[in-house]
Amino acid sequence: MEKKIVMLVGGDHSSYAIYNALKNNYNITHVILEKSKSRKDFIKRRIKKLGLIKVIGQVLFQKLVVPFLNKESKKRIKEIIKNNYLDFTGFEKDKLINVPSANSEVCIKTLQKINPDIVIVNGTRIISKEVLNSIRGIFINTHAGLTPLYRGIHGAYWSKINNDGYCGVSVHLVDPGIDTGGILYQDLIQTNKDDNFVSYTYLQLAKGIDLIKLAINDLLNDKHKVITNDLDSKFWTHPTIWFYLKHRLINKVK
Repeated sequence: MEKKIVMLVGGDHSSYAIYNALKNNYNITHVILEKSKSRKDFIKRRIKKLGLIKVIGQVLFQKLVVPFLNKESKKRIKEIIKNNYLDFTGFEKDKLINVPSANSEVCIKTLQKINPDIVIVNGTRIISKEVLNSIRGIFINTHAGLTPLYRGIHGAYWSKINNDGYCGVSVHLVDPGIDTGGILYQDLIQTNKDDNFVSYTYLQLAKGIDLIKLAINDLLNDKHKVITNDLDSKFWTHPTIWFYLKHRLINKVK
């Protein structure tokens, strides 16, 4: 019997690209889409965790700098999309199931009803242990960074800041931690002088699609294996506006 694959995603554009890259070659029976998280609640939690000043700096970076970076790298992004055949067309409606949260009882019951062999996670909340244990299927995720050194977000940018050569992508098993699951595949991305904070993510997406295909093929043939490395485990978040501007001016990291 052909193994069933389900995607469990947030409303991120990368989820569309992954779906469209996989749909013609794999048996993706459903796409479970969680409702967007409340921006207000997200900011409140971040302030509690990181402090008001840092969060203000992060918000200013997102509101003021990122739009500029999108314009700056517009040509480069189009080039990456074309060269890697990235397709951001939306999900097929007949396969789409909406749930309030990836961790909701509705999501658990949906997964149990479908009973997939593989669950591809992308852009959701941190998946709870209850969800992971609700079915026998394996949950995998594409992460924009080399784990465990670049857990969290913007792994390529932080690697550029650290100038350590670990600018890459991971595909890993999902556990209740944040990007702490067993690594299935990892690889580096190649950047050039035209790349910046925004375009790095498109390069990582393209590389991640290649890696997740390898991981799916292994899982379908029951031959997946976890790999290890000797990297430290660190968690990263958004840069503040002043941090970004300082390193762009002094260290030329865009």
